[in-house]
Amino acid sequence: MRLLLVTAILLLSNAVLAESRVQETMLDNGMKIIVKEDHRAPIMVSQVWYKVGASYEPDGITGISHALEHMMFKGTALHPPGQFSRIIAQNGGTENAFTGRDYTAYFQTMSSDRLEIALELEADRMRHLTLPADEFAKEIEVVKEERRLRTEDKPTGQVYEQFSALAYRSLPYANPVIGWMNDLENMKIEDLADWYRLWYAPNNATLVVVGDVKPEAVFSLAKQYFGPLKREAIPKLKPLREPQQKGETRSVVKVPANEPYMIMGFKTPAVTTAEKRWEPYALEMLVAVLDGGNSARFSKHLVRGSEIAVSAGAEYNAFTRLPGMLLIDGTPAQGRTMQELESALRQEIVRLRSELVTEEELDRVRTQVIASKVFELDSVFYQAMEIGMLETVGLDWRLIDQYVAALKQVTPEQVREVAERYLVDDNLTITQLEPLPMDNVKPVRRATGGRHGG
Repeated sequence: MRLLLVTAILLLSNAVLAESRVQETMLDNGMKIIVKEDHRAPIMVSQVWYKVGASYEPDGITGISHALEHMMFKGTALHPPGQFSRIIAQNGGTENAFTGRDYTAYFQTMSSDRLEIALELEADRMRHLTLPADEFAKEIEVVKEERRLRTEDKPTGQVYEQFSALAYRSLPYANPVIGWMNDLENMKIEDLADWYRLWYAPNNATLVVVGDVKPEAVFSLAKQYFGPLKREAIPKLKPLREPQQKGETRSVVKVPANEPYMIMGFKTPAVTTAEKRWEPYALEMLVAVLDGGNSARFSKHLVRGSEIAVSAGAEYNAFTRLPGMLLIDGTPAQGRTMQELESALRQEIVRLRSELVTEEELDRVRTQVIASKVFELDSVFYQAMEIGMLETVGLDWRLIDQYVAALKQVTPEQVREVAERYLVDDNLTITQLEPLPMDNVKPVRRATGGRHGG
C-alpha cells in the first residue's frame, strides 16, 4: 500500500513540476514579474508582494504595515473607497490581502480574461493612495478591535505574544504583526503616508501571476500599468542576528482561562541563514516525526498512549527572512499537571537527541510531508503563494522544485544532529499559561467593518 502511495505522489509531483513553466522579467523601474502557466482551468491568481512587514518596523510604529494594508482598500483619486472591491466582485472575482512578519501581499482570483482589471487596480494603488484622515480614523479603530479579539481576549494569543517578546533578544520578530496597542493608539495618518511612500514602490514589489495565462501577455500588461510608476530609494537593511542564548528562559502568563497551556521554543536557522544547507530540511523532518499526523510521536505517545496531553504540536518554518524558532506547544489532559506535560515533551526531545529515527519511521513521515506539499501545489493560489513568499524573503522560486529532493535526502543521522545542536536547554524559552478563574470575564467584543487584514 505504501509503495502505491509513494508512486502516486511521485507521479503527481512530476505532473505538477511538468506544469512548472515559469518565466520572469524585470521592468525598467525594478519591478519583478513572475508568471507560471497552469491551463487546467480558465482562472488566474494575481498577487502583488511587497518586501515589507512587521519585521521592518522600528519601535514606536509597530503594526504600521498591517494598518497600511487596511488603508490600501480606502481609495485613490481614480477609485474612491470601496470601489476596488466592488469592481473585482462585479467581474466575478475575489480579493483580499495579508500582512506577515516579512511581507505584505495583495491578491485576486478571477477568470483569466479579467487579468487586466486586477493589474490596473493594483498599479493605481501602488503609488496613488489618497489616505484620507477620516478613513484612517475609522480603520485604526477596526485594527485595535482586531487586536483585542485576536490577542487581548484570547488567552493563547497573550501567551504567544509574551513568549515572542521574551524569546527574541534582538530580532524584530519579538513584535506582534498587528502591533502593540500603545503604538496603534498613537499612530498618525502621516506615519502611514511616510511608510507607504518608502516601501510601496515598483522596485520593492513582485507581481506573481499563476493560471490560464500566457507570459508574454502578462508582461505586456504589467509594463503598460506598472511600467510608468517611479522607483523609490528603498532603505538598505542592516544584517540582523540573534545573540547566542546562554540559558533557559521562562515566564508565566496569568489570565482568566479554561485550561492551562504552554509554548516551548528553540532558536533555529532558516534556509536564508543556515550554515549547512540540509539543516532546515532536517528540522522539517524532525517536526514531522513529532507531529506528523495520528501516527506521529506526540499523538501516539502523549495524547493516545499515556494520555498526558489533550493536545501537543510542533511547527517550524524553514523559509523566513531572519532565523526563527522550532515551536512546541501543548495542553495537559484533565487531571494531569503542567509539570507532567513538560516532562513528557522533554522526554520526546531527549529521545530525538539520543536515538536515531528508524528508516521506516522517517520514510513514513517523509511520504506525508511530500504528499502535503505536492497536493498544496496543486492549487494555483498556493503555487503563487510559494513563488511570492520565496522571492520576498530573499530566496529563489526555484527552491519549490528542489524541496522534494531535499527532503528525500534527509538521513536519520541528520535528524539527530539538528536535535543535538538546536533542541538544547540553553537555547530554550518556555511560557506557560496559568489560568485564573473565569468569573466576571467581560463578554467577547465583535469587530465591525474592515474585512481585509491578516
